[in-house]
Amino acid sequence: MQRKLGAWALIALATFMFLGFMRSSGSLASPATLFALLITVVLPAAGGIALLRGAIGGSPRERMEKLRQQTIEAEILRMALEHKGRLTVVEVASALALPGEQVQVALDALVRREVADLDFTDDGVVYYTFHDAKHVTGTRAADSARLLDG
Repeated sequence: MQRKLGAWALIALATFMFLGFMRSSGSLASPATLFALLITVVLPAAGGIALLRGAIGGSPRERMEKLRQQTIEAEILRMALEHKGRLTVVEVASALALPGEQVQVALDALVRREVADLDFTDDGVVYYTFHDAKHVTGTRAADSARLLDG
C-alpha cells in the first residue's frame, strides 16, 4: 500500500513539474533546460512507474522466498563443513527435511555460482563437492573464520 502511494506521489510530482515547465518560458534548445526537465519530470515519473510495476523492491512473498533460499543454501554450506566438503541430495534432503527437488535446485544454484562442483562415484551416485569446505579442518569456529578470511 505504501509503495503504491509513493508511486502515485512521484507520478503526481512529475505531472506537476511538467505543467510548470509548460507554463515557463524555457526553451528545449538549452542543455540546462533539458537536464532540469530530465531531473524534475522524467526521473520521478520513471520511478513511480517502476514502483507500480513492482520493479523496485519486489513483493513481500518474493523477498520471503529469496530469504528462504538463502537460508537453505547456508544450511547446505554448514553441512558441507561437517561432511568434509562432499554431499548428496539425499543427505541434505533428510537432514533439512526438505523435498529432494527443492534441495536439487539449491545445490544446482551453488554449482552455477561455482561454490560447488557436480561429480559422480564409480557406481553412478551423484554428489556435490565443496572445495573450500573440503580443505577446512578444526573446530567449527575456526573453520568459519578460515572460510570468511579467504
